[in-house]
Amino acid sequence: MTRERLEMSEVPAEDSIDLVERNLGDHLRLAVDRHGDREFVVFTPDTSTGGEREQRWTYRDMLERAEQVARALLERFAPGDRVAIWSANSADWISFEFGAALAGIVFVTVNPALVASELKHVLGQSGAAGIVLTRSWRTNAMLESVEQIKAELPNLREVILLDEWDSFLATADPTTTLPEVDPHQPMMIQYTSGTTGLPKGVVLSHFGCVNNGRLMIPRFELGEQSRWLAVLPLFHVGGSVINTIGALSAGGTLILTDKFDATEAVEAIEREAVTYVAAVPTMLLAMLEVQRQAPRDLSSLRAVMGGGATVPPDMIRSIEEGLGVPFGTMYGSTETSAMVTNSRLDDSLEDKSTTAGPPIPRVSLRITDPKSGQVVPVGEVGSIEVRGFGVMKEYFEMPEETAQAVDPDGWLTTGDLGSVDHRGYLSVRGRLKEMIIRGGENIYPAEIEKVLHDHPAVGLVAVVGAPDDRLGEEVMAFVQLREGASATEEELADFAGTRLARFKVPRRWKLVDDFPLTPSGKVQKHLLETADNVGTRPS
Repeated sequence: MTRERLEMSEVPAEDSIDLVERNLGDHLRLAVDRHGDREFVVFTPDTSTGGEREQRWTYRDMLERAEQVARALLERFAPGDRVAIWSANSADWISFEFGAALAGIVFVTVNPALVASELKHVLGQSGAAGIVLTRSWRTNAMLESVEQIKAELPNLREVILLDEWDSFLATADPTTTLPEVDPHQPMMIQYTSGTTGLPKGVVLSHFGCVNNGRLMIPRFELGEQSRWLAVLPLFHVGGSVINTIGALSAGGTLILTDKFDATEAVEAIEREAVTYVAAVPTMLLAMLEVQRQAPRDLSSLRAVMGGGATVPPDMIRSIEEGLGVPFGTMYGSTETSAMVTNSRLDDSLEDKSTTAGPPIPRVSLRITDPKSGQVVPVGEVGSIEVRGFGVMKEYFEMPEETAQAVDPDGWLTTGDLGSVDHRGYLSVRGRLKEMIIRGGENIYPAEIEKVLHDHPAVGLVAVVGAPDDRLGEEVMAFVQLREGASATEEELADFAGTRLARFKVPRRWKLVDDFPLTPSGKVQKHLLETADNVGTRPS
């Protein structure tokens, strides 16, 4: 579809694809009708500790397992109850997602890295009636954490262990009739990654998640023969919507690992003839480095997608050349059920490195002045707002915060800064709260980060505003150099000075060994601002 040339920064929704009124359980049933005996999930966990072994489930296997999960859940809970899942990626995690959906139960996703106090916030705020979990993950004694806080959670009445999952499933009554589930009812609650403070519970509907999984597919040319490597965590929309519902919608196969490991990822691509990988750029770079050191046969790959961060041209070029496939960019958020925009595989290098593509079908996008709320002309930076089927129902039991985020006409204020061009392609410029005001000048960190990424010694970079008595804020850059590379702060400042106005060049620098990341791979800039949560590279 060719869009009209825009003059103002409001991109109307493309109507080339219809939305479906379908809950996730019915979406799975339809996929079984079409692809019943095709492989749907291949789970290859780390077996070095003597844990689970490989599982290969067809679409029909998944439906049978999910219906059993649903009936077992309904022995303990009622439709509309909230039940949390606290675990690393697994085939049973996915069966729980579909089973809860079939039962009309709202599942609450929990990051397995959380400690007891963080878990208490999620379970308490969501009013979870139950939790499904593993005993431990890495060094996190998860069951001990639940036992530690359970007395402070009056709504929590059931604790179900995944290593006793078969016993749990055996309690299912095969005669139990599964409920009719309204597609517009809540399907899950995901807690925001907390880059700017205490997480809020984002309530997402079956309708929003099912359609988001469907509508991301066409531009990446994903079909029934697609084999998806799922390295994103299932507790995030990247895993539970983009990968799981995306693969289901395409009729593809999901190659699932319990954690991200770059070596295991490239080995899985070779072993399972993977055609598609969705990951954050930091993951793709790690895979690329492994491939350079010990090349595998990656000829099955057809495309990779990266999002969650600005991706500079040299990084895209390295990924495309190193992995031998086109790279696609995307932009999305938990509050939009995942994807808002994505690029086309044949978009130019410039488009993929400076934009996240146009909105997916049935999604409207606009850029407004943060102060006046008025739509700005094309090319101007402002607040990114989104309207469409995937916008969250609410922040759970937080009406004031919900009203601040979603206006009466359904426009969601994402909290991000960006601009659109005459074609409707979105360029993300950073977080609205991250905008630096230095002596009255508005400075966008993403612009500076993009310039610094072009320096041959720079691997990763994050720019923040640091308090300054005279100017209010000063520009500060945190830089992780490439392996084996060297550069001084003065050299980096001189490099930036040839490409940026003087007031945008960072005055403060910190060279670091690593960055604090959210589980979805985003830099936690609120932690960087203290400079105490990153490893300093020895001088």
